[in-house]
Amino acid sequence: MADSEQKDKTPPKVQRPGRFRPSDRFAEIQHASDILGTLKRIWKYFAKEQLLLIVICTLVVIASFCGFIFAPALQSKAIDIIAKKSDGNLNIYIGLMLAAYLVASVMGMIQEICSAKLSQRIVKKLREELLAKIVDLPVSYLDTHSHGDVMSRMTNDIENISNTVSQSLPSIFSGVLTTIGIAVAMFWYCWQLALLSMLTVVLTILSTNFLSNKVRKYSKKRSELLGKLNGTVEEMVSGYKTVIAYNHQDITIDNFSETSDKLTKAGIKTEIFSGIMGPVMNAINNISFVIIATFGGYFAYKGIITVGVISAFILYAKSFGRPINEIAMIYGQLQNAIAGAERVFHVLDEGNENMEGKECKIENAANIEFKNVNFSYVPGNPIINDFTLSIPSGKKVALVGSTGCGKTTIANLILRFYDIDSGEILVDGQKLSETSRDSLRKAIAIVLQDSILFTDTVKNNLKYADDTVSDEDMIKAAELSHCNKFIENLPEGYDTVLNAAGANLSQGQRQLLTIARAFVADPKILILDEATSNVDTRTEKAIQNAMQQVMKNRTSIVIAHRLSTIRDADIIIVMDKGHIVEQGNHESLLAAKGKYYDLYMTQYAGFAT
Repeated sequence: MADSEQKDKTPPKVQRPGRFRPSDRFAEIQHASDILGTLKRIWKYFAKEQLLLIVICTLVVIASFCGFIFAPALQSKAIDIIAKKSDGNLNIYIGLMLAAYLVASVMGMIQEICSAKLSQRIVKKLREELLAKIVDLPVSYLDTHSHGDVMSRMTNDIENISNTVSQSLPSIFSGVLTTIGIAVAMFWYCWQLALLSMLTVVLTILSTNFLSNKVRKYSKKRSELLGKLNGTVEEMVSGYKTVIAYNHQDITIDNFSETSDKLTKAGIKTEIFSGIMGPVMNAINNISFVIIATFGGYFAYKGIITVGVISAFILYAKSFGRPINEIAMIYGQLQNAIAGAERVFHVLDEGNENMEGKECKIENAANIEFKNVNFSYVPGNPIINDFTLSIPSGKKVALVGSTGCGKTTIANLILRFYDIDSGEILVDGQKLSETSRDSLRKAIAIVLQDSILFTDTVKNNLKYADDTVSDEDMIKAAELSHCNKFIENLPEGYDTVLNAAGANLSQGQRQLLTIARAFVADPKILILDEATSNVDTRTEKAIQNAMQQVMKNRTSIVIAHRLSTIRDADIIIVMDKGHIVEQGNHESLLAAKGKYYDLYMTQYAGFAT
């Protein structure tokens, strides 16, 4: 909403769906600056779901115990019974072993369901809080922060938290319990063989760390090159006519091929290192089996352990490496989730726009006064300097001047998107600094240069400011705004849903709808900010006729680039570097042959101002 030099036009980052790759877990890790503080805040959301959390922990404990500790112990006993090394009913142990694996599977499935519910509940709460915060943020925050970054916090960062809650946290909890339980069981059966088996754990950790670092390195490079490649394609497609007009086809292809070759090499290395992770882990597990078989056979020969214990050790060793490998793999995902949560909390900690103040009471068209107003977006870089202006009630006032002179800033100050540094702005004698933003904005309607519509029905778009307006008044406003005819020609008339915020309408039709929306709002003050700059001359005439209807009996402020659109203004204010350099009507300003005359004649001659 600020002047062009203040606007942020960074396009939002869009996360495109695609198949999951093992290397995705090793993408570039983001680190939170305050891990402990962020974890404490995340825990508050978990604390609100205590029952579900207790259920998940209980299910993980039961599944881990039954599947990885109790079942191998039963198998060991069953083998010893078969080998005549122990007494007992073989059928009972086999039945118990099957029951243990069945219970582990059922508990695992229920745990997945509960984890999904937990993650979605937490994410729902976070999304609701974040959206509620965004709509209450001052305009200055969104003017000074990348829109893509704000959207990324709502989508990517919260999605990372969701994935971590539903997948990573249960895996970590299960992995820690399983590792501890298996270690205790192994040392219980044979501490000598347990120590020998632990040798492969060190090898597993070292191998996982080495491979994950390699994958992360090349995955980061691949992401950078993919972004560069997409940018090249986008530029080529959007600027296709320019490319072929200047015969840059070969150069474009060469640049694309160079980047594509680098991307291919980075992709191959990423897939190689991520692909050999499984075989390397299998090889280490096989080494563990060899150690257990060799030394276990020797210990069995010496009578230290039985054959059944060897069988249990093989299962324990197989299960022991899995959680360690999983924890290593999800480390990066966990770090990214904490960093994402911290970014979300940064937004939640921002101060809300102050909506307090007296009610702004405007009986009819408002009288607006600026008294020695000074304002700067950035301290030390003034945009408005000692601005004094009186806008009589019901008059049409036009603000003109070169780009960056402060025209749009005046509209921002009237709407209290920003507060002035010094001076006073009064509406019907009421200080804007003392009135509530809510009541003030209810009395103002604004039509912007960019036609902002929403993916909703035409009716709901027109009633956006006040959904209590009757359909009759809405249709009357549409008729006076010269858009009733084309609305009725739409497939569903006023109930037609605007696709992609009005993409199925022409630019002129979208602009007429925004004017009709302002008419439906029935404002005391109307602000038109470059409302015809993006349309052709014929459409501009229709929009001008519509604006004339809307501006009747209202105090109107028109910010104009095309001077032909404000020739009938009651007062024309010529601005330069935040100052008023001239004011008067069209004829008097032309006669004075000053700044306005120069601007008008430059446009008349066909040059850009």
